[in-house]
Amino acid sequence: MDRKILNNKIYLYMTEFFAGMSVMAVELGASRLLAPYFSSSQIVWTIIIGTIMIAMALGNLYGGRVADKDPNPDKLYRRIMIAAIWIGAIPVVGKYIIVLISALLIFSVDSNFLIIAGFVTCMIVFVFPLFLLGTVTPSLVKFSIDSLEGSGSVVGKLNAANTIGSIIGTFVPTFISIPAVGTSITFLIFAGILLLLSIIYFVSVKVNFTKALKVIISIILFVTCCFLGYNNTFAFWQNNIVYEGESVYNYLQVTEDEEKVVLSTNVLFGVQSVYKKNKGMTGMYYDYAMAAPYMAGVKEKNNIKILILGNGTGTFAKQCKRYFDNTEISGVEIDQKITDLAKKYFDLPDDVNVTTYDGRAFLNVSNEKYDVIMVDAYQDITIPFQMSSVEFFKLVKNHLTDDGVMVVNMNMHGNGRGSINQYLADTISRVFDEVYTADVDNSTNRELFASNMNIKDRFKTNLKSEQNEPLSNMMIRVNRELIEYKPGNKILTDDMAPVEVLGMKTMDTLIKEEVKEYREVYKREGIKGLLK
Repeated sequence: MDRKILNNKIYLYMTEFFAGMSVMAVELGASRLLAPYFSSSQIVWTIIIGTIMIAMALGNLYGGRVADKDPNPDKLYRRIMIAAIWIGAIPVVGKYIIVLISALLIFSVDSNFLIIAGFVTCMIVFVFPLFLLGTVTPSLVKFSIDSLEGSGSVVGKLNAANTIGSIIGTFVPTFISIPAVGTSITFLIFAGILLLLSIIYFVSVKVNFTKALKVIISIILFVTCCFLGYNNTFAFWQNNIVYEGESVYNYLQVTEDEEKVVLSTNVLFGVQSVYKKNKGMTGMYYDYAMAAPYMAGVKEKNNIKILILGNGTGTFAKQCKRYFDNTEISGVEIDQKITDLAKKYFDLPDDVNVTTYDGRAFLNVSNEKYDVIMVDAYQDITIPFQMSSVEFFKLVKNHLTDDGVMVVNMNMHGNGRGSINQYLADTISRVFDEVYTADVDNSTNRELFASNMNIKDRFKTNLKSEQNEPLSNMMIRVNRELIEYKPGNKILTDDMAPVEVLGMKTMDTLIKEEVKEYREVYKREGIKGLLK
């Protein structure tokens, strides 16, 4: 073997190190690329981890076979180069592939849409480059071992280099690169590292015209990806985006038009927060949730304390401040970047105290009691299991005054037996004596109100003194739509809360309802009919 660079074990360990680092970086980048479209639930993570493990296993098998058959390091570093270009191209084409796959499957899949769409996307976008990186370890073992003596030590060092790289590749994207520069540039950074490794190899060996041409083409393709993939929006079909970025927890998008400012953490599944410029009713579930202060006696008390778990940009807080002058409001929001956006774009009141913390963890360390606690921490299919269990709702109850009210925004309608809403409502009914629900018009949201007091009678009593006509009319409407919940025995606990699976079933139902009309048009008129 005349490649002198391969005699330098440090270079081989570096190759293993950066290969392991890049695999984990791509895995974490995959979760962020999919999250704006399919959520960041445990189901999506399972799909990502499963497909990547498949890719790595197949890569190990193939790499071992070709290393024995043709131990040519040129081919290994060529595979690394191809993987680098593929990873660099993900920010350029990945979003379009996801939307195309979703559009195709939504007309042909009746159930498990999230699983199938996520799996197909991972197979098409991520499996091939990680399969190529999976060939690195067996190939390097072949190049590193000259005899059986000391082979265990060499293999151990290679595996250690890969593992250490994987550890660093786990922390760097999560805490440094993705929050600082975004998912797209994170892919480009690690693609560039892999490409540089390959270039160093080919420059160090005897280069012919063909090899030089391949290196030059690879560099040109990578530079092209850098220009096309840099700062590319996830919601490429929208033109009213005023902010788009990422935090440790979320993809964040702020859009604005003449009437409102909107925060979305998922470009396919709706709105998380809204700010109405006319400072009136929002037209969303926040209006329904305004019934909770009346149920807690807002017109009877000199001061009413409200806690919002999942404060977001403070829409509910702003509405309460706007319509009630005797409220003291605190919010808990796990994502500091969302709170920053709330102050910049959504006119969050200065006297709303927001704590950056997990909602349940906050209750564990707080001794305060509140008249109203709003739980608004559920996003599409992403429902924190620790904030859906009977233990959590007991904790909420302990932080309510004796006549306090909890309001929960359940963001997916679901009336069937075994739906996520039935589980949540049954669980809450195990803790509270009275539970009422109201479905939000023109929305998939459902508001649930729970207390140990007669909240409906108190609601009516407090509503009588309301002078604001739009708000009064809205509350009369909510009162008319309130339905007393009859509990069953579907209980969620800290030990067993399959919220992702339950949410996915409800999501399938919602998708069927939303695309029913389009499916019928497609059956009658095909693609041309849809385009019309």
